[in-house]
This record gives sequence, C-alpha cells and structure tokens, in this order.
Amino acid sequence: MFGAQRPVELQGARGPAEIPLEGLIPHSMNQQTRSHESSETEIVTTAKGAVAISSFSSPQQIHRYRFDEQFGSHAQYKSIYTKRQTLEKIAAKNGTRVVLALGPQETIIGFGVLDFPEPHERWYQLGPGVMIELKAIEVSRSWRANRLAGRIVAHLMRHPRIEEMIAYLVGYSWTWDLDGTGLSAQQYRRMLIDLFTPHGFSEYQTNEPNICLRPENLFMGRIGSRVPEHLRQQFKWLRFGISPDGPPG
Repeated sequence: MFGAQRPVELQGARGPAEIPLEGLIPHSMNQQTRSHESSETEIVTTAKGAVAISSFSSPQQIHRYRFDEQFGSHAQYKSIYTKRQTLEKIAAKNGTRVVLALGPQETIIGFGVLDFPEPHERWYQLGPGVMIELKAIEVSRSWRANRLAGRIVAHLMRHPRIEEMIAYLVGYSWTWDLDGTGLSAQQYRRMLIDLFTPHGFSEYQTNEPNICLRPENLFMGRIGSRVPEHLRQQFKWLRFGISPDGPPG
C-alpha cells in the first residue's frame, strides 16, 4: 500500500463469525518482548472477524508467523516486503518499531515499519536518531477496507521517543497498488494524506531528486513536540539540500 522503495536510476538523498480471541493472540504476544519495551496488543473487530494488532514485535515473535499469501508480486504491483526475514532484521535494531496485524492462524495480514535512515541518505544528516522513517504500511488486499492501516499507524506513533524525533515518510507513486485499489495516482496520494494527517503528519516541500521525479510523489513529516527549535530549522533547510548548519551567508 505504501512504501519507500527507490527507483534504480537515482540513489536516495528515498459478517463472518468472530474468531475466539484466546486463539487469536499467540502466547508470546502477552510477554515482555524486548528488554526496554513491552509488546502492546489491540483487538480490532472487522467485517472479516477479529484482528490482533501487535506493536514492538520482536524478531522472535515475527519468526512464528507467516505472511498472507497475497503479499507478493501482482501484475501491476509488488508488495513492499515479501519475506518475513526482512521484518525480523528491522525489528532487531535498537529503537525501531515493527507493528503487525495478525489474522487467523497467526497470519500477518498487515504491517507497519519505523526505521532510521541509512548514513548515506539525506535525512541522516541531522544526526543519528533525530529522524526516523515510516518506511512501510501495507495491508493484504483481501483485508483492505477494514480500517486497519490507521490502527497500524496509531501503534507506530506510540514509539516512546516519537515526540523527540522528526518522523517522515516518502510516497513514491511507482510503489502504490493502483490496480488493486482502482484509484488514480492523485486519488491514492489524497488517500495517503488523509491517512497520516490525523496522526500529526503534514505535507512538506522538498527538492529531493527521487521525490521530484513525479508530481504525485509525496513527502510528509511529523515534528515531535520536544524537538528543539534549532533542529526544526535545520530540517527546513535540509529538505532543500542545504547543510544542517543553515543557509549560506
């Protein structure tokens, strides 16, 4: 549904019966999963049954589950992540967050990922741990229209340091499932804005080359309430490729 996959030509400067709840929530999800964080689980009732949304999923938890078969390659679309191991690797990093939506039989039917930018990326220049990327939100095709994406975003925004960081997301139109949704690129863009705005994100202008490739591409950010003013100003200049020290002269 949404992701930060990059093009090859440029490098980043990026009414069924309810499911019994006791059978839906794996035992491991009720345990402390990381030494500095605890797993939170929310049960969401949908038209297709109950879904467990688990935040701060550990690599050990993720390893227990399997991807819904609809995460994969379609005629006009490829899922952002198609291997469970990719989520396990991200979840193993300090300070990241992987949120899972789990359907019947411990099946991953949706996920969201917060991860830090790589050192070679523009958004790393404010310093390690200052900016964090909402890299992916995806819900399996057969589970869409159940308002799961918004719940996943809400759990991502419960990161304990979210108010001390600048969270951002990049929407590249070539990663969007236009075929599966029946939307145009502009309609999909509007849908993403409507999804993230209630969680404190705003659209920002930038001259980042990959984002500028197509007019429908999207850059949004959320500046935490405890981010100091000097970092807010540096973020403003960084969006246009100017050194975090500020504009020349």
